[in-house]
Amino acid sequence: MRIVQLANFYGPRSGGLRTALHHLGAGYAAAGHEVTLVVPGRGHADERLAPDVRRITLPAAGIPGTGGYRAVDPWRVRALLDHLRPHRLEVSDRVTLRGMGRWAAARGVPSVVISHERLDRLLQQFLLPPGLAVRGADRANRRMAALYDTVVCTTDFARHEFDRIGARNVATVPLGVDLRTFTPSRNDRALKADLAAGADALLVHCGRLSPEKHVERSVDTVAELHRAGHRVRLVIAGDGPRREALERRAAGLPITFLGFVNRRTAVADLLATADVSLAPGPHETFGLAALEALASGTPVVVSKSSALAEIVRPGCGEAVPDHAPAFAEAVEALLADPEPTRRAAARTRAEAYPWHTAITGMLTALRIP
Repeated sequence: MRIVQLANFYGPRSGGLRTALHHLGAGYAAAGHEVTLVVPGRGHADERLAPDVRRITLPAAGIPGTGGYRAVDPWRVRALLDHLRPHRLEVSDRVTLRGMGRWAAARGVPSVVISHERLDRLLQQFLLPPGLAVRGADRANRRMAALYDTVVCTTDFARHEFDRIGARNVATVPLGVDLRTFTPSRNDRALKADLAAGADALLVHCGRLSPEKHVERSVDTVAELHRAGHRVRLVIAGDGPRREALERRAAGLPITFLGFVNRRTAVADLLATADVSLAPGPHETFGLAALEALASGTPVVVSKSSALAEIVRPGCGEAVPDHAPAFAEAVEALLADPEPTRRAAARTRAEAYPWHTAITGMLTALRIP
């Protein structure tokens, strides 16, 4: 089978989406299929990520205010699809490329769209009243679901807005985590001594510094802990449009901004070395960075309003309300648990999400035996 994956919000520094697409593509190829990933970029490129995985980059204009994301003209994508002639189409963009489902239907190509975000939550993020955001999302979701054979959601949280409109072509396929790269064996005492800079506990926030991630809550959590006399240091790994504002907010606090960490192994070292990871984003539909922390043996404190509340279990972390005092209290509770116990619980939970299970689920959604 020739499988084409489409994504617009993909770039050199995009995190979870890029990781998911690469793992899924590699899994499809391992199952004997030919995979082409089509993404936007500064200029045209055609390269091999693996013998049966090809990546085509189409020239695309930048999207202002997103910190570097680009969106390729759908006309270019349709022209390329006519040339590639895929047997299956997978779309990871429910906004700018959602019309590709119509292209697939006109040619009898089974199609899947992966809902990587909650549209109603995103609309509320941009200051729409909750009722208006829900109504707008419901209209858009009805139109999108009608364009594709299958809508894939990664959690029940992500699926909720499609169940609300009665969509009947929805499948839940949780993503996976790289259990080999992200492992407790990467815990590095020397690295901790260097990063902690004298603190007793090392906290980490790993992800894009954009408004929907609510990184300020991680900063404020450290402020709460600092005021209570706890010797902690927070390391923030990631970059994005909110960085300067966050640095101003963190002034005078024991917080280090690492910027974007390019090597996955370096991220894995950091996550395994930290004592607790923070994931305050209330709109996460899966939260791959938090799952990578769990795989690394590091418990997580997450937003109770996000899909991560489905993943986190007692012992491996806590799902709490969306305010800094609740996050600080959860960090204190986790640090009070014996380190071997909390690390073992975190790893055990992550092992329930291997990539091969996600790949099998996606191949079923793509109607590939």
